[in-house]
Amino acid sequence: MRVAFYLTDGGAMAHAQTYSTSYLAAVQRQLCGFFDRLVGAPERGLLLDYDGTLAEFRPDAEKATPYREIPALLDRIRRHTDTRLAIVTGRRAYEAARLLGLKHVEVWGCHGLERLRADGTYEMPGIDTHMLNTISEADELLAEEGLSGLLEHKPAGTAVHWRGREAISAEVRQKVQSVWTRLQNKDGLRLDAFDGGMEIRVGATNKGDAVRTILSEMDHAAVVAYLGDDRTDEDAFLALEGRGLRVLVRTEFRETAADVWIRPPDGLVAFLADWSSACGGAS
Repeated sequence: MRVAFYLTDGGAMAHAQTYSTSYLAAVQRQLCGFFDRLVGAPERGLLLDYDGTLAEFRPDAEKATPYREIPALLDRIRRHTDTRLAIVTGRRAYEAARLLGLKHVEVWGCHGLERLRADGTYEMPGIDTHMLNTISEADELLAEEGLSGLLEHKPAGTAVHWRGREAISAEVRQKVQSVWTRLQNKDGLRLDAFDGGMEIRVGATNKGDAVRTILSEMDHAAVVAYLGDDRTDEDAFLALEGRGLRVLVRTEFRETAADVWIRPPDGLVAFLADWSSACGGAS
């Protein structure tokens, strides 16, 4: 195994120096066991967040392309390892697929509300008019607060991004909270915080719902991993509890329900290469 893993111990802070050599060896055996199970699995599922996991955060979201090695590795896994590959993201599904640059990839967008199947079929449930009207009202109020240049409009929500403008983050956060408080009819909506921003969105689904749907469509003995970085990925980690490996992908550790932590891009690239190799794809 070429990946440097650090056990998160059920959400408690864990660095390499915290543990004895024997304890870290036990962690390594756990991970080797996962890859051993992957070899003979009746089905395999590799589920990944996009921003912060496959791609470095960028102030300009349109420039958040994947780490250089990632597209080729994922394409190899998709074509040669009989793995169900799915992206689960807060972005719009078509946008994530375009940035990733791969064909025939399953993408769950807008926190699981959108589903873009590998065959190109697109699905999204209807949204109540009152929720869409409230989101439009939020757009207007956010613009009145001077935040137009920070807005990202989605099919079922509006995100406010301040990444790269951390000096104004406290002020922007306060303005978004104020707008949320002033909205008259918030039934069915939620206000979420994520790394570098906040989002007012339809609350019918989260990433955990996407994971649960994927699991329901797979063999119960399938070997599955979910890789994510943000607090919105915690819903996915919780949905996968007892069913697969949960991997936190970040340069810095944070409290999490994930099982292990790896640092991108090197740890991520090594993990994907090990997946490919374990499943018979070229490494």
